[in-house]
Amino acid sequence: MPSPVEDRPGLLIRDSFRYSDSVLIIPPPLVECLHCFDGRQTQLDLRSVLVRITGDLQVGAIEDQLIDVLTRSGFLEDENFQTLKEQRHREFAEATIRTPSHAGSGYPDNPEDLQTQMREWMDGAAAPAAQLRGIAAPHVSPAGGYESYRAAFRLLGPEYKDRTFVILGTSHYGAPEKFGLTRKAYVTPWGSSRTDTSLVDELIRQAPDAITTEDYCHAVEHSIEFQVVFLQSIFGADVRILPILCGSYAHSIYRGGKPEANDNVARFLGTLGEIAAREGDRLLWVLGIDMAHMGRRYGDGFAALANEREMLAVDARDRQRMERMAAGDAAGFWELVQENHDDLKWCGSSPVYTFLKVVPGARGTVERYEQWNIDPQSVVSFAGMSFR
Repeated sequence: MPSPVEDRPGLLIRDSFRYSDSVLIIPPPLVECLHCFDGRQTQLDLRSVLVRITGDLQVGAIEDQLIDVLTRSGFLEDENFQTLKEQRHREFAEATIRTPSHAGSGYPDNPEDLQTQMREWMDGAAAPAAQLRGIAAPHVSPAGGYESYRAAFRLLGPEYKDRTFVILGTSHYGAPEKFGLTRKAYVTPWGSSRTDTSLVDELIRQAPDAITTEDYCHAVEHSIEFQVVFLQSIFGADVRILPILCGSYAHSIYRGGKPEANDNVARFLGTLGEIAAREGDRLLWVLGIDMAHMGRRYGDGFAALANEREMLAVDARDRQRMERMAAGDAAGFWELVQENHDDLKWCGSSPVYTFLKVVPGARGTVERYEQWNIDPQSVVSFAGMSFR
């Protein structure tokens, strides 16, 4: 993404998978050189670009330094990267718990500070609702979306404490048409949740080809972690969860048809639907979803401002989709997602469709809708919703 450091312009590169801890800022003149690292061009091609950029034939030192920095940082697909990747996957697989990935960045990493922050975010606005089947909340940074988080989580009263919370989170990094599961308990600064491993094992038995077991994406993903933090703030650390990362239904978005045209997806949705019907009120569903992503950061040719100009039309289209969600209309919702290959770039369409298919009797209410400038030229939209 563009460098956020005023006195260091250029392109900021970091590894969302956290195989590498490095963060680089490539100066503007050298950004063009990154095109040379495509697996097809050679060092001679890179040298040619550097000569043209600098106007100097003596570019060997710059060439060597650029290659060395990218290699050591783990940003080239080479042996060093493969070693880092294998090490991180092995560490996660061998761990007994899922440690907090965003404590200290997305929320405070000290239990007392987190309690203070959570009181501010929730603002004491408890309004428990009866007969809830589920809620939808953002997965954007709570600092930006806390009012929508609050609109959803304030509905959870003490009568829901003993439910298993099925958390359907967006898998930002997982494979399309795949679901990521883990038996590990999610841990936050407040302590350890409990993962319902019997339900995890049932899903793996019935739909193995649809599932990535002990999916490394859980190690770095925030869409479930933030929901766990809010649940723990209400019910205590040992809340029981079933964390499911939903990969994009990209094939359906770009090539048409329903997601369940994929046999593996159909088997997973069928199994999860059977669990939903059998367990009934012993489950409560939590969707960790954001909606539209618009503006420069997301590849659009305009600077997006929340609730202004182009974002007014986005508001209207978001609400059309939420109407279909509220009506329990999975097919109608998906038709809207498929329009223009989801040019709204909804980050949460797969968890929403999954929920609508497996809990077809749920009917929703929009509790709050928001647009937020994640940076001066880019907007994310999200909402708090309830389902009964």
